[in-house]
Amino acid sequence: MTIRIGMVAGEPSGDMLAARIIQGLHHANTGIRCEGIGGPHMRQAGLELWEPMDALSVFGYVDALKRLPSLIATYNRVKKRWLKQPPAAFVGFDAPDFNLRIQAQLKAAGIPTIQFVSPSIWAWRYERIHKIREAVSHMLVVFPFEEPLYQREGIAVTYVGHPMAQQIPVAPEAGPAREALGVPENVPLLGLLPGSRASEIKILAPRFLAAVQRLQYEQPELHVAVPMVNAQRRQEFQKILTQFPLKNCQLVEASWTVLAAADAVLTASGTATLEAALFKRPMVISYVLSPLMKKIMAWQSGQDKPLLPWVGLPNILAQEEIVPELLQEAATPDKLAEATHKALYDATYRDQLQHRYLAIHKALKQETTTIAANVILREAGIDAGRAI
Repeated sequence: MTIRIGMVAGEPSGDMLAARIIQGLHHANTGIRCEGIGGPHMRQAGLELWEPMDALSVFGYVDALKRLPSLIATYNRVKKRWLKQPPAAFVGFDAPDFNLRIQAQLKAAGIPTIQFVSPSIWAWRYERIHKIREAVSHMLVVFPFEEPLYQREGIAVTYVGHPMAQQIPVAPEAGPAREALGVPENVPLLGLLPGSRASEIKILAPRFLAAVQRLQYEQPELHVAVPMVNAQRRQEFQKILTQFPLKNCQLVEASWTVLAAADAVLTASGTATLEAALFKRPMVISYVLSPLMKKIMAWQSGQDKPLLPWVGLPNILAQEEIVPELLQEAATPDKLAEATHKALYDATYRDQLQHRYLAIHKALKQETTTIAANVILREAGIDAGRAI
């Protein structure tokens, strides 16, 4: 007898995470069949693909409005299939706007629902906790501070750790990465990560590049490596680069190679800040919202700013500002250059950061795949290790 598990992932990070969980489920129980919406990694891991995750990928509010009819059609198709033939359980990976809606329908029909990766209710729109309680049978969280939050709200929750903490070595080596980039070991190297969205490139790249120009004026030997997520972002960045030309600057595809090789990182707020912390790299975090985006976020969330005093994941995990955050009006080229200079060249500061980063890494490094697979099987009423 085959046991079906429904799944939806709507972003590349969710696709990679879900693929690992699919492998873990198959390892724990040979009778599992996963089906639903996903990407190439999930499909390769064995997902029966009903819809490609590109159907859920939207970039900003304008794109979401344009694609609303197709999103609704996709939602209705998969919901109808699962209600007609209920899976043993459903797992949503990130993509809360889509997943929480479908989870509410499935849970009401008696299907156990699991959400892997919590929406950032600890920063924005805490009131979503009521929708989560209605829609989710069990929440799998990747940060330790999230578990007591859900426990207080009476929602079943398990802390599973962050999968990147298993993938990234506790003591990463810079040598091979520098060799891949062609940068000698004794040359200072700055990783520049201005974001993966067009709006981020447009707003942050000029500030970042102007800051690096100031740094290279004082330190001409400074090299710069900039990972680009795709050809479109590369083209947008290169256009801005012509206005702020740098010496010894290379654009690459592999962000982890840059993080492993770099002496320090100047990065947009987001997942990259956690990656940089796990690679033990001093960093400066920055972000600037356009006036329109600030209004949209304030309208949507009812907040003028996040609930926490920090936006960077290393600071949130440490519960204090261990790395600088230069946001909005504070994100000037001069201030960015000053903070980045300290990250690159202040040996005492760099050594102190290593201890904080190591504590974060150890806290996040769990047997994520095994823990998550066991929870999903338990919610589905299946014994791990029993072939079906």
